Order: sequence, then C-alpha cells, then structure tokens
Amino acid sequence: MCGIAGIFHLEIAKPVDPARVGRMLEAMPHRGPDGDGIWTAPGVGLGHLRLSIIDLAGGAQPMVTDDEALAVVFNGEIYNFVDIRAELEAKGHVFRTHSDTEVILHGYRQWGEACVQKFIGMFAFALFDARAGALWLVRDRLGVKPLHYAPLSDGSVIFGSELKSLLAHPLLRRAPDLTAVEDYMAYGYVPDDACLVAGVKKLGAGESLRLVRGRPLGAPQRYWDVSFADRSRAKPEALEEELVALMRDAVRSRMVSDVPLGAFLSGGVDSSSVVALMAEASAQAVKTCTIGFDVASLDETAYADRVARRFATDHRTRIVSPDDYGLIDRLAFHFDEPFADASALPTYRVCELAREQVTVALSGDGADEAFAGYRRHRFQMHGERLRGMIPDAIRKPVFGALGRYYPKADWAPRFLRAKSTFLELAGDGGEAYAASVGVTPGALRQRIYTDAMRASLHGHRAEDRYIKAMADAPARDPLDRAQYADIRLWLPGDILTKTDRMSMAVSLEAREPLLDHRLVEFAARLPVSQRIRGASGKYLMKKAMEAYLPQDILYRPKMGFVTPISQWFRGALAGEAAAVAGGSALARTGWFDPVALGRIAADHKAGLADHGRLLWQLVMLDKALGRLFGA
Repeated sequence: MCGIAGIFHLEIAKPVDPARVGRMLEAMPHRGPDGDGIWTAPGVGLGHLRLSIIDLAGGAQPMVTDDEALAVVFNGEIYNFVDIRAELEAKGHVFRTHSDTEVILHGYRQWGEACVQKFIGMFAFALFDARAGALWLVRDRLGVKPLHYAPLSDGSVIFGSELKSLLAHPLLRRAPDLTAVEDYMAYGYVPDDACLVAGVKKLGAGESLRLVRGRPLGAPQRYWDVSFADRSRAKPEALEEELVALMRDAVRSRMVSDVPLGAFLSGGVDSSSVVALMAEASAQAVKTCTIGFDVASLDETAYADRVARRFATDHRTRIVSPDDYGLIDRLAFHFDEPFADASALPTYRVCELAREQVTVALSGDGADEAFAGYRRHRFQMHGERLRGMIPDAIRKPVFGALGRYYPKADWAPRFLRAKSTFLELAGDGGEAYAASVGVTPGALRQRIYTDAMRASLHGHRAEDRYIKAMADAPARDPLDRAQYADIRLWLPGDILTKTDRMSMAVSLEAREPLLDHRLVEFAARLPVSQRIRGASGKYLMKKAMEAYLPQDILYRPKMGFVTPISQWFRGALAGEAAAVAGGSALARTGWFDPVALGRIAADHKAGLADHGRLLWQLVMLDKALGRLFGA
C-alpha cells in the first residue's frame, strides 16, 4: 500500500523538475511513511511513497528495468504474483527482487497491456514505456485503489493517488464543477466519473488509460466489467462448495505479508466469515479488533466477542463515544472532496485501533454489493414485481397521490415511514432505485438551490447516472440491474473511498477478500433465489457459512456503523448548522438559498423535522470548499 504521483508531457519531452514531483508526494505523507523515491527521464517524472508490506528490503520504487526501457510506480497488492513470477521465469525472465511490483514490469514486457488480465489484486499503477513514448495508467477491477489525473496548460498530464497531490502542482486551476456539487448533494459522495475540481478526472474501476507522446489525450478503456447476464445451473450444494472454496482462496491469498496482519471484526456476517477463514488458515491466533459504542442500541461488541472466542483470536475492543464530531476537520483533510457517509468516523477509529498492532487488516467490504445484502435490494426486487402486476395507468396516479399526501414521518418507526416507498412505487424501476440510493431527494435539492445554481446545471440530474447504469447493465433481472449499478457506482464511490482514505490516514493497508473479482463474477451468475430468499439477503453466503458461524451471527438484522448526527446538530454542532446559512464558505458561493438553509437548520434544531443527514452533507461540503478553493 503506497501513494503514487507523477507528470507526463504529452506533446514534447520537456524536462520534469523532480522537486515538483516531490511536492506532489509531500501532500500525502500518510500513504507511505516507510520511504519515498522519484525518478525522471525526458518528459516524465514518477514519484512513490512506500508503506512496506512485501519484500521490505528490495521492493523500493520507482522500479526501473536494467535497460531503463520500463519504469513503474505501483500502489496496492498483486496477490498471485508468485504464480505469475514462476510463469515468467519459465519464459526466461530474470528477477532482481521478491516484490510484486517487479511482476508488473516483466508482465508488461511479456504480454503488453494484456498483462493486467493476469493480475489478481487491488492496484493503481503508472508504467512508463520509453520505447513507445507512452505512459500507461491502470486501476484495479473493482476500484479498491484510487487514481486521479488532470491535463494541464503546459501540455502535461499529472496523476496521483489523492486529489491533494494534484493540487500541489501550481498549474492546476482550482475552479468548482457545479455538476459535481449536484452529484454530491444527491449521493453524499462525488462519483468516480466526476470531481469537485473542474478538469480533474478519476480513472474508473476496471479502466486503463494509455498516454502516447505526440497524440491527444484519449479516453480510458474498460478492460473488465462484471456481467449478470448468465445464470449458473449448478445445484445449491455445489454452489455452496464452490463459494466456500473461492472465499477460502481469496482470504488465504490476502494473508501473505511480511509485516503484522489482522482483521476488522464487527460481529456481522461478512467480517465474521473472513475471520473464520483466516483462523482456519493460520497456525497462530488471528489478531482482530472491534470498536464499540457507549450506547447499547449501537453496540455490536457482544457479537464480535462471541466470534473472537469461537476462533480463539487475539482480540481487542475499544469503546468510543458516538459523539466523535471532533474528527470532522481530519476527515475533510483526508477525503479532499466532500464525503458525507458518517460511518467514516467509526471507520477511522477502528483503523486507528488496528494500526496499533498491525500494518495490514482484512475487512468484509463488498459482500453486500456482490450477494445482495442491502435492504434496498429486497425492496427493489419486490417493488419491481408489484410494478409489473399493476398497470401504469393505475399505479402511477394512485401511488403518486399517496406519496404526495402521506406525511413525512422521520421520527416514526420504520414501517410507518411510507412516503418515500409510495413515491418510489409510483415511478419506474430505475428511477425508484436511484431515489433509494440517494441521500437528499431531488425535490429538496431543487428547493435549496438558488435560481443561478439551477440554471448552471443545464438540466444535469444526479439520478440519471444510476438510471443509465441500470438500463445499460449486462443483466437479466431487476435485482441484477440494481446490483450492477451499486458495483459500478456506490461501491467505488462510497464504500471503497471510505475504506481507502480512513485506512491510509493511519498508514494501514486494508484488504478486501470478498472483492476478489472471481468471487464477484461467481456471485453475479447466481440465480436470484440464491441471493435473496424471503427476508434474507446474501442467502447462499449465509447458508455456506453455517458450518462456521452460529445462526444468530448469520441471521441477525444488519446494523452497520451508526453515528448520531441528528442529535449533534441539536447540540454541539448547532452552531455549525446555523453557519451554513450565513457566514460560511458555502454561504458565500451563491449556490444555496440562505433563507431555505436557515429554515432547515432552525426546523431541525427545534425538532420540527429531521434534517441531520442534509446538515451533515452541507457542513462537509463547506469544509471541502475551504480546503480546495480557500473559500
């Protein structure tokens, strides 16, 4: 796990100042506390920050071939590098190190860009090919590792692991992209095909971009995508066996490390499954860690303790207060762009706890997206069935009227909060699912925007991205389409961004075995009945893990990290809420109606409405604007 940055001149091979690459690295020292390196050649400069994991003595970067024809900087891990190395050695390649980085150089020399198809892992790398005058940028299939890039006025393209590394370059113009503001207000994060800083791009999951000197900047090419178009015909017992084998292989391959390794353990299905398979593969006690809350309704430590005892792990628990809003400025620094998933706070704390004893931690991220574990997946499946049963001429006006006139009851038990459900049933499937994934509904966004902001969007609407992804999905079923969109958009934009930034904030490498692409491809071929059955998502995974985990771990309701943001904005953060309406960087943009924002803050504080999530979005946007644009 590392940080990378660099400069490549597209038009002519101008000299690259190593100090400029150095300043890009200095912007993100947390990504590589164990070493740094810079390499330049005519028209190119590559920089690397190292968090040493594999081949501590010999894996320094940038790594250059003996003839200096190829050079690479690499962030991540290639888990099958030993097998690839053996294959390359059989073809005559001679290796100088025992690192996975060198496999990229020799793999490219042997197979060209097709080498990426052989790599199993999480990675973002930049490979310079001197003979071709080209720089090849690549990101892993699921988007575990980030990579930003931007063309500049001097004909160069800069790239880096984090946005802040690009901002360290003096030629990058800092201007906001207002369509990204709309995207953020809809989702609570800025998707991978957008950036709050105009002109900056993010290489997408499963994409590569080849820059060739003398040619204009082209578009990224997708080298991998998940398909839900096919169905497995294997019997359930055979599917269970295949799933456990895939999970076992994914976990074991991610346990290779030359530094201390452990796991996050929440006591939920996903992390418990990972820990169970780690314990099976390890001759020593697995190091696990859990954070708990001093509020009983939010605390899962009892479940985590039970799993820890079952597998005799070396377990540590730390109780933290949900009132951790003191981390706001630190989060804003590490995310760069605004990020409003409040579970980032406890994620930071569990990474901080893990880093006290280990350098690598395995997580359970990805199973919900791959195996249909979210509540919204079940709602979408059942909702689409209902839409298919009722003619549009009846369904749309009836449910539309119910949605308009049903009271908005945020305070009520979940089963009484039917307003959004009625509105979603009135719409089409894609529209309904886009709304269910969103944080701030379109009507509310329009209400708080100024006329100038609405005009500047030129009709751009954040939900259309989800609707298009679902419509274009290689899929057979509405559930397929919802999961495909989640894997393409939500997973890299929210879940993996959160895990990457919070783990790297404390120089911890997080690995996600349940996002092994072979496992994701297997899940995409499962019949719907093996993903959702009755009220249970992740059905096959839970069934397959019954031999390892007790029933109340497998089948208890999903909790996840919860933070009491609504209470914060009626207490310690009430001042922050009021400031977004006037006096803040956000208020000075002219994007939001200050009267509408003031009413939202006042109504929330008075308990007349629950606008906690919206206020959190606005505060995090305000913090990001101050950092990115000095507003």
